[in-house]
Amino acid sequence: MSITLETLNHLPEAQFVSHLEGLYEHSSWIVRDIAIQRPFASSDALIDAAQAHIRQAPTRAQHELICAHPELGSRQLARLSAASQSEQRNARLAEDETRLEQLRTLNEAYRQRHGFPFVVAVAGMTPEAIVSTLETRLPRDSDSEINESLIQIGHIAHQRLIRLLETD
Repeated sequence: MSITLETLNHLPEAQFVSHLEGLYEHSSWIVRDIAIQRPFASSDALIDAAQAHIRQAPTRAQHELICAHPELGSRQLARLSAASQSEQRNARLAEDETRLEQLRTLNEAYRQRHGFPFVVAVAGMTPEAIVSTLETRLPRDSDSEINESLIQIGHIAHQRLIRLLETD
């Protein structure tokens, strides 16, 4: 269901949150908390407000937000939001069983090293690019990965918002 940004800006808070709760994986607190900042002049302004709010959130809330994201290639499809299922399906991660197992092995190593799942905005990425990105980010320090994960979450939310909004 599409909607205009102007309509979102004028909805009661509960409806605003209801329309946007899927932007941030299982984390509706973000859009609920930024609702008071309306009206947003653009989709970028809305995402910028949300990302600024996330950056100011306690470390624990940031960690929970990152952990709310499913691992790429997860076997637990029922746990994935509809948006995550669609994004992973479009990334064609399940087409090659060998690559899928490689991705799962790397995901486990990443989680062991950093304590949270690998997060990347997969839209427009090939399966090879996703694996390469994971291999590149795996050895990095956890603070850098927290920062990168929050950036990627912002990209994911923006992509989801663009798909939600009506285009003229």
